[in-house]
Amino acid sequence: MSDLPVTLVTGGATGIGAACCRRLAAEGFRVAVHYRSSEERAQKLVAELNSAFEIRADLSEPAEVDALIRELKDQAGRVDVLVNNAGLNVNAPLLSMKLDDYDAVAGLARGTWYLTKLILRRFMLRSNSGRIINISSVVGHTGNAGQIPYTMVKAGLDAFSKSLAQELSGREILVNSVAPGLIDTDMTRELPEEAAARILERIPQGRMGTPEEVADVVAFLATRATYVNGSVIHVNGGLYGG
Repeated sequence: MSDLPVTLVTGGATGIGAACCRRLAAEGFRVAVHYRSSEERAQKLVAELNSAFEIRADLSEPAEVDALIRELKDQAGRVDVLVNNAGLNVNAPLLSMKLDDYDAVAGLARGTWYLTKLILRRFMLRSNSGRIINISSVVGHTGNAGQIPYTMVKAGLDAFSKSLAQELSGREILVNSVAPGLIDTDMTRELPEEAAARILERIPQGRMGTPEEVADVVAFLATRATYVNGSVIHVNGGLYGG
């Protein structure tokens, strides 16, 4: 096994997750690129990076999370930084949304909770060190019509960061959230053109952010921030100040 520090990035094959994988690899991490369905993109990213490997799991299934932990132990033996980036959105008004749609979004949130618990128990608590970085969203603070389950989950991730930071008091394990605004990813490209234009009008910088700009903040929290804990850092070009 390598002596390099290890990071697990969930949803790491695309968008913000892929940018985080590239940035953390450049910082000297061995990167575990998690994916659920984007196998080809995960493999392509791993081939691009030095000392990386892909790892598949449906995080909404506890048995698959258990298997992911076993694979991490076999392949890396440690996890120093966990980036909880995987997300799922269903666009529909509340009155037309089906229960299955809500369950799909909420199930992934439950998986994030369970994965974090196991990463702490199996790796970080044993070394009394680590960083947990949750990728939330500006809409967890502002709300967004047609995305109620998504906004609920993202607001919950910020509360999760604050509460877990308090539970880990006295340990060298820091927990924070990064809340992106309108970032140029596959997910935001699914927004109706009119909706995206309305958001852009409210951004002082007048443009979407890039996944790399979010990854820069993640890298700061993972490598250099030693007195930032239980915080939400907004990356949105001035759209919302927190």
